[in-house]
Amino acid sequence: MAARVVTVAFQGVEARPVDVEVQLTGGEFAFVVVGLGDKAVGESRERVRAAFAGLGLALPGRRIICNLAPADLPKEGSHYDLPIALAVMAAMGVIPRML
Repeated sequence: MAARVVTVAFQGVEARPVDVEVQLTGGEFAFVVVGLGDKAVGESRERVRAAFAGLGLALPGRRIICNLAPADLPKEGSHYDLPIALAVMAAMGVIPRML
């Protein structure tokens, strides 16, 4: 199941919309973040995993693919942690999906 959360990327003083799309697929467990993110964005999978553990939730034993779109817009910083966590929870069915 796929889920989408909207957030922003900052380019100078301008805020550009970014879609955080999470898809749970079959296969061996992996948590992949794609979409031109810097090192802090890549590390958000570990921060999200730790936050889930603190809540008493376990990540699904499936492949988690997180796409940050548009792909040509650089994403920097750790402020993507919350939208990624919300999209993962929506894809898992823990929170309701908004249309």
